Amino acid sequence: MPESTTRQHRRPLGTTGLEVHPLGFGCYRVIEGNQAHEAALRTYLESGGNLIDTSANYGDGLSELLVGQVLKGHPELEAVVVTKGGYIQGQNMGLALKHQFPEVVEYSEELWHSIHPEFLETQLQRSLQRLQRNRVDVYLLHNPEYFLEDQAHKGQATQEHQEEFYRRVQNAFAFLEEKVAAGEIGWYGISSNNFPHPASSPTATSIARCYEAAESLTPQHHFRVVQLPLNPYEPGAALETSHGGKTALEYCREKGIGVLANRGLNAFTRNRMVRLADFRKPDEPAPGPERLEALLKPLREMERELASQFEIPLLYGTNGGIADYYASMIPQIHSAAHWEQIYFPYVIQPVEKWATECQQLYGQEQDWQSWWLRFTAMIPAVLEDAARYVAGSQQQVSDDVRSQLYLAGYEEDGATLSQMAINTLLHLPGLTSVLTGMRRNEYVADALGVLELGPVDSLAILSRFGRMQAQPASQTTQ
Repeated sequence: MPESTTRQHRRPLGTTGLEVHPLGFGCYRVIEGNQAHEAALRTYLESGGNLIDTSANYGDGLSELLVGQVLKGHPELEAVVVTKGGYIQGQNMGLALKHQFPEVVEYSEELWHSIHPEFLETQLQRSLQRLQRNRVDVYLLHNPEYFLEDQAHKGQATQEHQEEFYRRVQNAFAFLEEKVAAGEIGWYGISSNNFPHPASSPTATSIARCYEAAESLTPQHHFRVVQLPLNPYEPGAALETSHGGKTALEYCREKGIGVLANRGLNAFTRNRMVRLADFRKPDEPAPGPERLEALLKPLREMERELASQFEIPLLYGTNGGIADYYASMIPQIHSAAHWEQIYFPYVIQPVEKWATECQQLYGQEQDWQSWWLRFTAMIPAVLEDAARYVAGSQQQVSDDVRSQLYLAGYEEDGATLSQMAINTLLHLPGLTSVLTGMRRNEYVADALGVLELGPVDSLAILSRFGRMQAQPASQTTQ
């Protein structure tokens, strides 16, 4: 799509004075070193897109590194960069163990969280360094509701915990105001999965109370952006009157707060994830074993090359190593949601453990270094193809969702399911931009193609779709 065409669609980001594209480039699982990811981000920007959403914990910093690499030396792109801080994982776990930051929520063994200024200071400085910038346009506290969720897991989140939560938010806001004054941040806000929750929920987070926390610091505060989940299965931000009789979108519109929607294509419903996208073309058969073997072939060939050069035990001591492991494991994964669940512990972690051991033994060998660089450049694409292979068996689910959207009032226009889902959100009053994962050029083209579709009655469609989900399955197809 021509750049001039996409530029004309830009919208005000609340009252920040920033103008952003209605389709933001979501950087979850976008990492430095992946050529497809870099090409997709460049295509998005060259097509007129200008909103990039990343975080310190995406790819353990590799996402921010890619954004910085692509944007360096290109101010003409007018990119608006949003990043976030709060998660303690990966590199940050070692940092937290060393510095013992205050008010850390130890949610699980692998996941801690903090929005205390001492921790946020380290995160902001590291983000600026990775992004190669002196200033970030928008800085968000990343899912601070972990404090409330942790209390709920321990027993019950009480009113006292709610008060402590907003005290911590206000304390973080005071720090962020200082960073605005120092010129390191333009605007700030919160990304919370719990903003759309009913006000009666003990773990709900309130945009209104966050706004009041900012107002108590200064009437000229810079709390002007929020991020929240929104999709046909999770329409709470558009339909739930949890903010004094107003929906989250209505409240934000009244206060001049820009709203970024995430999870537009990854819907969580009834303890499962539904991917709102097409995985196969009409009448295309589900991928079979031969497709899996084809996508694992580059990995298998690289392992054979390694075995011929070194006496290195392959993963688990098998003849086929990683490729054999994936070939036996992947057919047992029955959905995209299952893939998301097992991705780190069963797909990534075993390989990382093997690689660490090899690095200790052979890290000084030039041949190993050369092989490892080529391997790390190749493996992300293999894993993305594997994810698509797993999802390919789910097309019937996608077809069912499309049928339900038609029944809810979405008129047939030849759009893909992902375009239908995004288009339904784009016409909601008060919504600034939909953040979408665009890790490949074809995903960029699919997302930007939404701008060529006609408007829809978003509120009516979401309301009808929601009522259909509350009915027994047999009634929704009548």
